[in-house]
Amino acid sequence: MVTRTHESVSHWLHDGTEVFLAHASTLDERSVRGASLLSGWTRAHVLAHMARNAEALRRLADWARTGVETPMYADPAQRAREIDATAGHGLDRLLSDLFATSTTLEECLAVLTEEQWRHEVRTAQGRLVPATEIPWLRVREVWLHTVDLGTGFHVADLPGDVVDALLDDVTAAFGKRDGVPPLILTATDRPAVRTIPAGGGEPTAVTGPAAALLGWLTGRSANGVTADAPALPELPRWL
Repeated sequence: MVTRTHESVSHWLHDGTEVFLAHASTLDERSVRGASLLSGWTRAHVLAHMARNAEALRRLADWARTGVETPMYADPAQRAREIDATAGHGLDRLLSDLFATSTTLEECLAVLTEEQWRHEVRTAQGRLVPATEIPWLRVREVWLHTVDLGTGFHVADLPGDVVDALLDDVTAAFGKRDGVPPLILTATDRPAVRTIPAGGGEPTAVTGPAAALLGWLTGRSANGVTADAPALPELPRWL
């Protein structure tokens, strides 16, 4: 288990934002309309999602600061409409939007007081969490969606402590959900063994480097992952 401190998460957020923006800036008008690694989304959709996600998390930061409830989205349909609309913008506008919203989010988080960080807000999945979780929600987005851009950045390129923190997050989430097969996850480059106890029956032993396990669990890639079964178990979406 990785202990996530406010300092470490803030560091991961800053660095991950810089990495995502750097890869986004390598795109041109042709490549941004090409397919991302997310089914049904172009790279423009990924950029659009990241801009709108920054706005949505800024609304949670405003909620924590003011005490006035401001949900991330009114409903899932709003999120989908905004992403589709933004994805149609030209590259210059997409990048300007992305840079501006990312910067504004970090600025809004930077001014929260110790008391405001303790205020509860609600995630898009309906969970009530302290505002201290907001930076972590963005950490997950910036690092994994850099992979999804398909510009040469892979899960194995994530910092090791971010990989470990994400593995903790994913396995904890899967362990609370129905329909997830029981698993014993052994990372060949880590001493810890993780288990997912959901479901029934004998657990499947799944092995691979930590980053490869993360790629499989989050639906990115199964490269480098093996199981003591004829095939890797089917997993539901993580988020």
